[in-house]
Order: sequence, then C-alpha cells, then structure tokens
Amino acid sequence: MAYRFAILLSILLCSALARAEAPLLRISAGEWPPYLSATLERQGPVAHLIGDLLAEEGYRVEFHFLPWPRAYAEAAAGRFDASAVWMHKAEREADFLFSAPLLDEQFVFFHLKSQPFDWRRFDDLSGMTLGGGLEYSYGPAFDAFLQSGKVRMERVSSDRQNFEKLLKERVVLYPQEINVGYAALRNQFGAADAARITHHPKPLLSNLSYLMLPKRLAASDALRARFDARLQQYRDSGRYQRYFDDLQTGRYLPVAPAPH
Repeated sequence: MAYRFAILLSILLCSALARAEAPLLRISAGEWPPYLSATLERQGPVAHLIGDLLAEEGYRVEFHFLPWPRAYAEAAAGRFDASAVWMHKAEREADFLFSAPLLDEQFVFFHLKSQPFDWRRFDDLSGMTLGGGLEYSYGPAFDAFLQSGKVRMERVSSDRQNFEKLLKERVVLYPQEINVGYAALRNQFGAADAARITHHPKPLLSNLSYLMLPKRLAASDALRARFDARLQQYRDSGRYQRYFDDLQTGRYLPVAPAPH
C-alpha cells in the first residue's frame, strides 16, 4: 500500500512539475458574457475552449480581462501573446495575425416590445439613435452606414449601460450578438425589465470571430499554425461543438468573485 501511494504521489508531483514548467501564454480579452468573462465558470466557453486547445499544445494559459480598447492596444504592443475574440477588419491586419474562425455569431437589433420595429435595409433605420459598444465593429457594411451620418450611435462601455438606455428610451435600438444580449438581460436585470425587451428576427450580421496574435512577437506565426491545426481537430471530432452545447444546457454560470 505504501509503495503504491509513493508511486501515485510521484506521478502527481511529476505532473504538477510539468504543468509548472509549461510555457505560459497571456491572453488579453474583453468582457463578453456568456462567451468570455472573468465572472463565469471556466471564464466562459470560448476561454475554456482556447485554454484546452493550447494546453494540448503544451502551454499554460492566463486570461487578463481588460476594457476592449486596452485589450487590443496592449496585445498589439506585444504585451500579451494573443487577444480574444475579435471580428476581422482589414485595418487590424497591420497589428495582428488572425487564427482560423473560432466563434460563429449572430448580431440582432434589440428593442422595447412597446416600440414595434421592422427593417429590411439599413436606410430603414435613418433618423434613429442607437446604442453601441466602445471599439465595436458591426461589420464593414453597417460600419460604413454608421459613418454616413444617417443614424447616431451613442457608444458606452457595457451591455448594462446600453440596455439601461434602451429601457429609459434614450436609444431606440441596441445591436448586439443574440446570446450576449440575452445573457446580459438575464444576469444583470430583474425579470420585469428583461421582459420588456425583445429582438428583431432579421440578423444585422452573421459573423465569425478570431483569436488575434500580435505581429510584433516573433512566435506568433508558429503559434497560430499550431492553434489552427488543433482547432480543426476539435471541429472534426465534434469536441468543438460540445463547449457551445454545454452553454445552452446551463454550464458556464456566474461564479462568486475570489476574495481579496
């Protein structure tokens, strides 16, 4: 018995030592529940997926949650090994390499049930005031429409602020990814307020998001190749989809913050 215990202890110690010696990757991220958040179990399904992928490539991973503009800027400056997760924009290619697509998203317009809304073309939104997120892109076509001046977008730093403005009728519409929007309503508002809000079924944008790796770091190209190959293995085996199936069945719930 003592011999078996010694063998088991040796295996555990070796495993812990191997983990401690694995190279550390630091990834900047913005708060984007239910996909990514410091306050969720395993920091959300996207963080869980990225962490597992890179662990199988021999890395330890730390996520550092920052305001979105800072998450971008500090990763671009090479102070992080990667940043998660971002829509592709051509101008971002000056700073980053993009992984293979990591997340499929659907953006919709949220609005009050008391203010019925319909649209077919962007011009149908003319004259409206919209809520929006700091540094958010809503795809090249809608970004160009915003620049036309036909609508006004008031950008703030959180979903909570945007939905509060919607509830107070300070904005008419809030474009957001459908699961992200409903997670914010579910977790940050009472049932009565959440029930006042719905979304238009026509998608504003069906989008892919990516892990971005800074061009400033020499290791980024090789790391991207390893990440992409492992991600494809996950997709081929069906393992990729299980993270998002778990999200729909109630995993990745909010967790209590760690004591200071």
